[in-house]
Amino acid sequence: MDGLKFVALDQDDLAVVSTHLQDAVVKVADIVWLPKDKRLVVGLNRFDWEVTLDPDPQYRRRRSALRFDRVLACKCRHVTSADKEAVLNLLAIEFDQQAPPAGVVTLTFSGGAALRLEVECLEAELADLGAVWTTTACPGHAIDDQPIVETEVRRG
Repeated sequence: MDGLKFVALDQDDLAVVSTHLQDAVVKVADIVWLPKDKRLVVGLNRFDWEVTLDPDPQYRRRRSALRFDRVLACKCRHVTSADKEAVLNLLAIEFDQQAPPAGVVTLTFSGGAALRLEVECLEAELADLGAVWTTTACPGHAIDDQPIVETEVRRG
């Protein structure tokens, strides 16, 4: 499959973007807040969930960029800009419309970290940047208090 490119202008659009970005890995250094431009840009390594549908998947990650425009404020919880090498695991992105079309976008990461964006309106774009590489593990999630397990690829 060629690289993804999505524009999100409402909650349904953002839900699709969130699904594709579940378990993306983000370095704090790759989160760029540009207040004068009212923009937040996040460089990330997204897990390519589409390939998991293949009978014998070859797991991979892709370099991608996520951009939010018309951002009035960016607040962080458990994310320290000074710790540039810290790695975050993105779980979900949600939009809560408060005074239409304005609202709050929340990027939730594992470990309780989060970014909260106050936006004039929802205007986001996800684009794959081209770099693709294989990985041996598929991210896993806890179900009913069971531990999180990453599935290893078994090669004959």
